[in-house]
Amino acid sequence: MASGYIIANVRVTNPEQYEEYRKWSTAAFQAHDAEPCVRGGQVEVLEGDWVPERVVVVKFKSFEAAKAFYHSPEYGKARAAREGAAIMRLIAVEGV
Repeated sequence: MASGYIIANVRVTNPEQYEEYRKWSTAAFQAHDAEPCVRGGQVEVLEGDWVPERVVVVKFKSFEAAKAFYHSPEYGKARAAREGAAIMRLIAVEGV
């Protein structure tokens, strides 16, 4: 079975409040046996006109597990904490 990934591009608008989101999202990752692969860090655009801000990549055991994580009560707490703290663009992707 192919892994699943959640990939996000985040614009943090309220860093203090975003820390609360990070706390709840970390707990949700742990509850769903997710592996954060990228969580911020240096970004360099090599091609195209994409201007990412904060990039996050999280690995799950399957595409379905990634989607289930997003809709879970655990991550729902994180999403609620994030309201007003960040603008999130987030996708689920099936791995190879």
